[in-house]
Amino acid sequence: MRRSLAVVTAVLLVFLLAASAQAEPGCTVRSQTIPGADGVPLDAKVVEPRGNGPFPVLVMPASWSMSSEEYVGAAAKLAYQSGYVVVSYTARGFHGSGGEVEVAGPADVADASAVIDWALENTASDPERVGMAGVSYGAGISVLTAAADPRVRAVSAMSGWADLVASLYPNRTVSSQGAELLLASGHLTGRFGDDLRELERAYRAGHAEDGLGMAPVRSPLTHVDELNGNGTAVLIANAWEDSLFPPRQMVDLYRGLRGPKRLMFSPGDHATPELFGAAGMPNDIWESTARWFDRYLRGVDNGIDVESPVQLKPVNGGTWRGYPDLPMTTVDTRYLQADGSMGSAPVEWSREIAAGVPTVADSGAVMVNGTLQGFNVPTGVLLPLVDRRAAGVWTSQPYRTAVTVNGAARLRTTITPSSPDTSVFAYLCDVDPSGAASLITYKPFTVRDAAPGRPVELDLGLEPTLWQVPAGHRIGLVVDTVDPRYQGRSSLGSNLVFDSTASAPSTVEIPVE
Repeated sequence: MRRSLAVVTAVLLVFLLAASAQAEPGCTVRSQTIPGADGVPLDAKVVEPRGNGPFPVLVMPASWSMSSEEYVGAAAKLAYQSGYVVVSYTARGFHGSGGEVEVAGPADVADASAVIDWALENTASDPERVGMAGVSYGAGISVLTAAADPRVRAVSAMSGWADLVASLYPNRTVSSQGAELLLASGHLTGRFGDDLRELERAYRAGHAEDGLGMAPVRSPLTHVDELNGNGTAVLIANAWEDSLFPPRQMVDLYRGLRGPKRLMFSPGDHATPELFGAAGMPNDIWESTARWFDRYLRGVDNGIDVESPVQLKPVNGGTWRGYPDLPMTTVDTRYLQADGSMGSAPVEWSREIAAGVPTVADSGAVMVNGTLQGFNVPTGVLLPLVDRRAAGVWTSQPYRTAVTVNGAARLRTTITPSSPDTSVFAYLCDVDPSGAASLITYKPFTVRDAAPGRPVELDLGLEPTLWQVPAGHRIGLVVDTVDPRYQGRSSLGSNLVFDSTASAPSTVEIPVE
């Protein structure tokens, strides 16, 4: 697994380096070594427009395991078409930059400010017009720096994170495939610092929570008050199926912002919606990024500040939809029934399944299934093949007319595990008349250190989505205890009991429009 993930990372790196090698005419590209905050050398590419300044300046930290060449194509377009000085640099610990990987820690934030200092002293940059942009790791560093450095007036954070705990340890569940991808690519291209070595040690020992003390200071949600105090204009763009940084946490960040803000969700997996745009190719996310900076750094009256700030593209095909705020949709509450149906009224029942037994239902492979969904190839399963001895399965009646699931579904039920530690995985599906189910959204949940045989109230919010359900299709819900993407805690030989009572009925709440 680790070798194949490292190969995928290397292939993506080679592609981006080749695609971004050509600069636009009318600008210059040069390599530069820039001193970081503590003198650590940072490998950089400096892209400057021809002519006299001062020009607005954009600082772009590279993604995890990527180098400063990552954004040269996009930077050249920004320099040539709009007159930006762009400094793209490799974060400390990776490739040709010195130091060790600090996982967007204080040293990385200080480095970004030092790069701004260097740009203002060594290029024709305007200190009143400073912005930052980045993908993934670069997105997180950009937002964290904007919170700490009031010179940063505007940010575009693409495929970033808001809460590292919610990303790396959702509902106390470790995404082992995601962790292996990050660690393998990090070892391939970088040198780990103390915090990352400790986190890897804890993860390998099966106690990832022990290494998460590093997370709060590295989470933009922790610093939202500083962003608001600085009045930073923040554009957030993420993929619906992001394997590493799921969208729900970005919704939380967007809700907390009080300054100019824009939220864009589109189909795909981590960093795939903006991948080609980084190389300078046409891309909706990068085009919005350019307009964002034009408005808030250059003062161009291009209308982006009066457009609907929430822009959502349906997961299973369709054009962008604009909303004045996060959609307020009707909640269709369905009561889960003992016979596997979804009814309109609560019924008391109890059902036991075997825990620790895989079924054919799962969330798919990290960076594979989400990427395929970006091309409208869903993660699918034949619902009749899901083993009811190891999963709870419920389906609605067919919808007479097409509906759109828009928002975050929620599962409420009572579970009683026979083991202290048990993982639960909930999958919401679009089921066609033949029983073929396409995964709409999902979420893990792990019960830890529970008293065996004692009921646990499960209130599980799934990841938000925008999915169009055709007429004649049904909504399906599968709940089981094993998913190969995650480091689950369910034990073979144990069991899990679902209960629905009059006072605590088992329901699934589906946001529809």
